[in-house]
Amino acid sequence: MSETTHQDGWHRRVLEHRSAAFAVLTTLAISVGGIAEIVPMYAVPDNAAVADGIPPYTPLEVAGRDIYIREGCYNCHSQMIRPMRAETLRYGPWTRAAESAWDRPFQLGSRRIGPDLQRVGGKYPDSWHYEHMRDPRATSPGSIMPTYGWLHEWRVDPADITASVQGLATLGHPYADTSLAGVTKSMSDQAAGIVTSLASANIQVDPDREIVAMIGYLQRLGTDGRKLYAEAK
Repeated sequence: MSETTHQDGWHRRVLEHRSAAFAVLTTLAISVGGIAEIVPMYAVPDNAAVADGIPPYTPLEVAGRDIYIREGCYNCHSQMIRPMRAETLRYGPWTRAAESAWDRPFQLGSRRIGPDLQRVGGKYPDSWHYEHMRDPRATSPGSIMPTYGWLHEWRVDPADITASVQGLATLGHPYADTSLAGVTKSMSDQAAGIVTSLASANIQVDPDREIVAMIGYLQRLGTDGRKLYAEAK
């Protein structure tokens, strides 16, 4: 008796037995949810305005970011500190939207097999990152992160990074010079500083190695957020 009553309930009588009405109401519910998500995207100011004072990634940092994405680092590391006490105590100030203004695609991530990297910039010296990518256990005992020794051998192609920079410029990133010569010079200048830093730790490396670009990118992460918090105080 109870089973029969359940089967003939109002939901089945009013909706499930009327396929046209059920389809219309389902479409309406989905449309309302979609509008609630889409409208805010067009209602908020452009990201470029939010990012006033925050420069786009340098060509060397773009190269490092491309490598970061290629190697799938986002599968184990997030770049988003949530505004919760446990997060801010461990990683630092919570992430602001403007910090991801120049991220295409963004690297917020959804997993933390490894620690969040939003505030890793400046936390360790360049030599630490060099050794960490060569052998994570050398700097973080017990780490399950795989080695990335090929980054110390493979070279960055300036023409490839020029294409990336030009693509980002097309999307509105304010680069002053997107020519091959300009991108190559910018990369060389920044890489020279990292090479000098590594040399002070008795590490010799060519400036066009992928590990140099990766270090440049990792050392940038979080520095924009520090500027935002300093300005807010």
